[in-house]
Amino acid sequence: MPQSAMLELRPLPTALLHPATLHGASTFTTIRTRHGQPLLWPQHLARLSATAALLGLPDPGQPEPPALKPLPWGLLRLTLTADGLYWSHAPLTPGPKPTAGIDVLLTGWEVHPQLAAHKTGNYLPYRLAGAEAQAAGAFEGWLRLAGTLADGSRTAPLLELGGELVVPAGGLPSITRAHYLAGKGFTERPVMLAELPHISRAWICGSGVGVVPVRELWLDGERRALAVQWPQGGDAVTEWPG
Repeated sequence: MPQSAMLELRPLPTALLHPATLHGASTFTTIRTRHGQPLLWPQHLARLSATAALLGLPDPGQPEPPALKPLPWGLLRLTLTADGLYWSHAPLTPGPKPTAGIDVLLTGWEVHPQLAAHKTGNYLPYRLAGAEAQAAGAFEGWLRLAGTLADGSRTAPLLELGGELVVPAGGLPSITRAHYLAGKGFTERPVMLAELPHISRAWICGSGVGVVPVRELWLDGERRALAVQWPQGGDAVTEWPG
C-alpha cells in the first residue's frame, strides 16, 4: 500500500503569527449587496459589535459602507480583528434557483455552546458540517447542541412545527431570518432532535441564498419529504439572487 508523501517541515510564515489566524480570534459578517448597496447594514454592524464585546475586540462603531462596484448581486464580508476592520466584496452567483427546494442533512457535528450565538473566526465545526453535507449530496448541513438542533453550516434554519413557525434556539441570530420574520408570529425555543421527524415545512435563511424551502430532510439515513413553499412577496434580502 503506497504511503503518502511526507510534508516538508518549514518555519511558520510571519503572516500567520496572529491570534486571528492561530486561534480564530476575530469576528465577521457577510452582507448581501444589490447594485453595490449593502442590505441591512446597521443590523450587521450591531451583531458585529456584540461579538466584538464578547471577544474583547475593538468596537467597529457605525462606519459608512465602503464604495463598492455596482455588482448586480454581491457579498460584502466585514472582518474584525484586534488590528482593525477589513472588507472584501465578491459577486454573488449561487447558480440556478432550486425551484423544487433543497436537501438538508442533519450532521454529526455540534456547535460550540458559548460561541454558537456569534460569528467568529473559530468556524471549524461549521466547515466540517458543510463538508459532510456536500459529501452526502445535500445542499446544507445542520449542526446540533446537546440533543437539540442549533444551526446550519452556512445558513440559519426556520421550521414549521404543529402549524407554528419556530426558530431553533442555540445558534447564530440570523439577520436574514429576522428580516423575513418581521411582523410574523413565531416562537424561539430549543428544538429537540426527536422533534425533527414532525417538521411539516422548513427553510434555510442567509445572505448568500435568501430564504429557501427545504424539500427533504435527511435524518439518520432516512429521507423525509417536506412541503415546499417559497416565500410570497420576496424582496432583495429574501429572494434567490440571480
